[in-house]
Amino acid sequence: MNKLWLTLGPLLCAVALPAFADVSALVAIEPTARKDGLMLSRSALEAGLSKALDQAVLVTSTEDLTDAMRSTRSAGYDVFIGPAQVVASAMAHGYELIGSTDAEEQYLLVGKPALKSVADLRGGRLYLPQQDSLYTYLARGLLTAGGLSFKDLGQVEHAHYPQAGLTAIDLHLSDATVVRRDDWERWQKEQPNAARVLATSGWVPGGFSVAVRKDLAPATRLQIAKWFSTSAGVGGMKPLSQHADLMHYQQVAELGTFTLVQLSGAEVVTAIEVQRLITQGVTVVDTRTEKEFKQKHIAQAIFLPYHEKSPKDVVYDAALDDFPGLKTLDAQKPVVFHCNGAECWKSYKASRAAIAAGFKTVYWYRGGMPDWEKSGQSVVKQ
Repeated sequence: MNKLWLTLGPLLCAVALPAFADVSALVAIEPTARKDGLMLSRSALEAGLSKALDQAVLVTSTEDLTDAMRSTRSAGYDVFIGPAQVVASAMAHGYELIGSTDAEEQYLLVGKPALKSVADLRGGRLYLPQQDSLYTYLARGLLTAGGLSFKDLGQVEHAHYPQAGLTAIDLHLSDATVVRRDDWERWQKEQPNAARVLATSGWVPGGFSVAVRKDLAPATRLQIAKWFSTSAGVGGMKPLSQHADLMHYQQVAELGTFTLVQLSGAEVVTAIEVQRLITQGVTVVDTRTEKEFKQKHIAQAIFLPYHEKSPKDVVYDAALDDFPGLKTLDAQKPVVFHCNGAECWKSYKASRAAIAAGFKTVYWYRGGMPDWEKSGQSVVKQ
């Protein structure tokens, strides 16, 4: 039986729920998928799945995509129901795809009429939804293809309403944004000369995708797949009628906000090297959330969370973040920082904070907890 940590999203009503269930599921909702989110009934999904599996099922909903992405890296749920980037991340961390509800779609990077290419956006203003939204993932990829990165822009505004980016361009409050092709085509009919297409994405799995843990019992995985493909309508969800190319999920994942491979001033280490450092008495710092630390952690690691509010980018404002635990460490002694792998920026930023504070020897375990487990190292679970 899995211990569940309840994080109810604002779209679904909170009800009294048991603290434990046999199977847990997270519904992650994109900002522009609110209509689909409102159609979902958490209680009906729970009841339907529980009956089909003959097990207790707990379904949680969230619009916090950063938290959802974090949960995929820490295997926080047995089933993930969400947009392509959430399920793509889950697939990279021990989950298998069942399918998606909608056909694949394309996204466009559009800018004000004066811009002729992506390169012309250098120093400009970009309007995007949440940091871990699908739009932000695709924006990074489209910028990279055009020879730019977020750090080349003058401003990146993260908000909740992607379609508002088009209005922001029209009002001269932003220079560019990323939108779905369908939204762009509808808007262009009413505002034919207000913006222009600068770049177009590849095909992206549409609607909700669903992935399940590979280590669930085969019969349970099969029954979950069957239910979502035939009976999910009772919970207000479309059936999983689409089966996008797995490569398209991988491409979405690779567009995400991955940390750098190297960090000046720190030594990037592997699991074997971390184990060796531990035997030498080197301090290992876990910068993840308390929930994640309690679920599982390296036995010798100490918990010093890095509270992150700055963008997941090499150019970030450390003043927006909070890392009080750094002051408890001895700057003259070597220290290893880690979090939830290459997609997690907490340990990267913690390492940079230590370097800036004058720490003599800093090790950055970029692979973090996912790599630690993959390499066969033991963990402590509470």
